[in-house]
Amino acid sequence: MKMLFIMNVSVLLLLICPSVISKVINFSKCSQFFYEGEPPVIPGILENSRSMNDRYKTICQKYKKYYRFATLYDTTNRIPVFSAYRFTEKRSFKRPHMKWMIEPQLELLTSDEMNVKISYENQATDEDYINNNYKVNRGHLFPSCHSSDEVTARSTFTLTNIVPQKINFNSGSWKRMEDETNDLMGKHCRDKNNQNKVLAHVLTGAVPGNTTLNNRVNIPSHMWMTFCCYNSTSSSWSSKAYWAPNEDENKNSKAMISERSLEELQEFLSNTKITLFKNDCK
Repeated sequence: MKMLFIMNVSVLLLLICPSVISKVINFSKCSQFFYEGEPPVIPGILENSRSMNDRYKTICQKYKKYYRFATLYDTTNRIPVFSAYRFTEKRSFKRPHMKWMIEPQLELLTSDEMNVKISYENQATDEDYINNNYKVNRGHLFPSCHSSDEVTARSTFTLTNIVPQKINFNSGSWKRMEDETNDLMGKHCRDKNNQNKVLAHVLTGAVPGNTTLNNRVNIPSHMWMTFCCYNSTSSSWSSKAYWAPNEDENKNSKAMISERSLEELQEFLSNTKITLFKNDCK
């Protein structure tokens, strides 16, 4: 059975949240994070770089005065739909130890840069994840290990880039997939205009589930990731896709998440026409 990406679009249109009126800008300000500058098309939800439903907010994630990545955020489920980022040549740095930040633009505040000082109606908070009974922790969509530098890695520690992820899944097969794609993109993905540089456009997202954390934050049923890049080996544009249920794993398991095609992922996510990459990365 095909999975609904968010839920039936006709139902979504009835769930507009009129109390949410924020200054979140559309994706035109951070189009560089999308393949050929064009975000995914999700009919009735995201079209022409703009949210079509006030429940979903387009966030250009700003940290230390620069945009670092982009996120489509669901203020009802209080989890991101996806985060989009550029994978480029990595430098050596340690994983940051950060206080979890929130997005002030979702809370009718004047600042447009993520910080740790304010909260909380339209997004998850750090307290939502404390002392929970679901064996979940904070799972990155844009993982810090895919960042090109330490400052960008720090920017990923915002709760608008996080979903409740089963602990052993987060540190198990999902982490192995992140490491595998790190190596794969580093070896084969290049900037077509300068093949001395590594470049891939990446989308990572979550499919909402049927349970909530702290009666506020949706626990996804599945997580997915896909990337599009110019493959230096085949001299052509190519894509890979991965998804898996957000389920607890045996901590000693060596399970791997199978590599799939972009077309298979789009079919899995929805019965409606979703386009994750322009022209399906062809």
